[in-house]
Amino acid sequence: MYAQFQTFDWSATALGAVDVWPSALTMTLRMMFSSPVAMAVLAGRDGVMIYNDAYIEIAGKRHPDCFGQSVLTTWPEVAAFNRQIIADVFAGETASFEDAPLTFYRNGAAEDVWLDLDYSPVVDDDGSTIAVLAILAETTKRVKAEKALRDNQERLSLALSASGVVGIWDWRVREDRVYADERFSDLFHVPRELARDGAPISAYLASIHPDDVASLEAAMTRAIETGENLTSEYRIVQPEGGVRWVLAEGRPALDEHGICVRFPGVAVDITEHKAAVEAHARSEAAFRTLANAMPQMVWSTRPDGYHDYYNARWYEFTGVPENSTDGEGWNGMFHEEDQERAWASWRHSLETGDPYQIEYRLRHHSGVYRWVLGRALAIRDDRGRITRWYGTCTDIHDTKMAAAEREVVAHELSHRIKNIFSVLSSIISLSARSKPDAQPFALELRKRIEAMGRAHDFVRPHSQASRPVPVEQSIFGLVEELLVPYGNAEERISVSGEDIQLGDSAATPLALLLHELATNAAKYGALSGDAGKLAISGRQHETDYILEWREHGGTGAIGEPDQEGFGSRLMRISVEGQLGGKLVRRWEPDGVHVTVTMPRAAVTRTNRLSGQ
Repeated sequence: MYAQFQTFDWSATALGAVDVWPSALTMTLRMMFSSPVAMAVLAGRDGVMIYNDAYIEIAGKRHPDCFGQSVLTTWPEVAAFNRQIIADVFAGETASFEDAPLTFYRNGAAEDVWLDLDYSPVVDDDGSTIAVLAILAETTKRVKAEKALRDNQERLSLALSASGVVGIWDWRVREDRVYADERFSDLFHVPRELARDGAPISAYLASIHPDDVASLEAAMTRAIETGENLTSEYRIVQPEGGVRWVLAEGRPALDEHGICVRFPGVAVDITEHKAAVEAHARSEAAFRTLANAMPQMVWSTRPDGYHDYYNARWYEFTGVPENSTDGEGWNGMFHEEDQERAWASWRHSLETGDPYQIEYRLRHHSGVYRWVLGRALAIRDDRGRITRWYGTCTDIHDTKMAAAEREVVAHELSHRIKNIFSVLSSIISLSARSKPDAQPFALELRKRIEAMGRAHDFVRPHSQASRPVPVEQSIFGLVEELLVPYGNAEERISVSGEDIQLGDSAATPLALLLHELATNAAKYGALSGDAGKLAISGRQHETDYILEWREHGGTGAIGEPDQEGFGSRLMRISVEGQLGGKLVRRWEPDGVHVTVTMPRAAVTRTNRLSGQ
């Protein structure tokens, strides 16, 4: 650069020929050209650049074009910075920057660089500033390396935190010095400065629970002598009196003679894990104690349905060896006729998560198959995933057999009651033959008894052999059954709205009510002529069920009777006395309108024996 300086035409610049330059400037340039440190002189207030060989690397591809040119034009991206520096230095000030961040386009593209910069004035003999001496040292590589180191340390710290590692140590065995990071030293209550400079292993062993020191020392000695990895769990006593559980993992480094020279490793705080394991063990012990104390058979499976636990009652009932029914072995305990059905139900629950419930025959230790009720529910985590299935098996064999016997008795009683209705009807018909005056009354009475018989036959228990054509056991089903004698039901009678299941307790009073209404409609109302129509509707309102009976187009206007007859009293007793409801009748010009309001519980109540 000195050679280039000598051949450069300075007379064409604002500085003029070299021989007229101040001696202070030329002396500064001689010092600059001989220095191995990057320097540049910014001459004059325009900052005409003159620099040495070491500066070429900083200039990049702007060399040699920037030589002898104003720094304000050749470095436009930092022109404002340089203009301020020149102004400050010409004002008699100096400036210094360490790792100053700048953006250069010295190689054709934006480039982040860091520089150590020192600016001082070049002073003429008269004390005036004639130039700025800039001493530069690019620190980009060091800054980037330090930043990368910090990033790596941060990522390492995050990785260690995510993995549960709380500290790293490096034990220099020969010198007995353990170098550790801050988290490791804090965990063992060793001063950070001592851990950074290397503390003896005894400083760390002092914090370990006395009951764990011997086993840890033995594990460390074995690793040092054999070169095996160290894995050890121990407790660290806390200043406040508690303990923290630590899992230590280390790998000894041996020299060519097999002597351990270094022993680096990591420590993981497993206190919460230990507490969770202990809590799970206590919970598991409590569950097994409770399960074994239950009179039912209790079992559990993994999320995939693999059976891995049965309580003592299961083995007592089945008499099989323990663990012999794990996995899919349980299905072999079922009666062969129930196995496929049980498997299908269980597969459905596993696929959908629906509760499992089924009755099947399970082989007793006596060799006899007994009826059992199996139930299971899925246990889910916070995300809704199934973690386990817990189930029970309840022996219902005796109950099921008793229910079958009761069903036989119920069928027999029902059959006899039906016969009683038939006998009563026959007695009334025979008695009326000798009492002509009583025949109308006898006819009405016999029809009411027949209505009761139909209601009883509608809700009574049936065997498979005696069961009639399926009819919905509901209020609408009873309505259709009782109105069959009136013919043309589809054309003249409509049933709409909400239906409701009908219990056997409500069947008889409702049958008497409907019979009376239908009889009156056939005699005087909508069913007495071809043009009449009957509309029956139902709806639920809160806890009640409301049945509407509307007649339209009867043979003539029907007014409210002067006094309440036997049929009216019978209807009121049936609704208000037996069902606890309310009966409202209105005689409108187009026909009778009856509203029956009944508690839903009274409509659905049944008096059947349990098991029916």
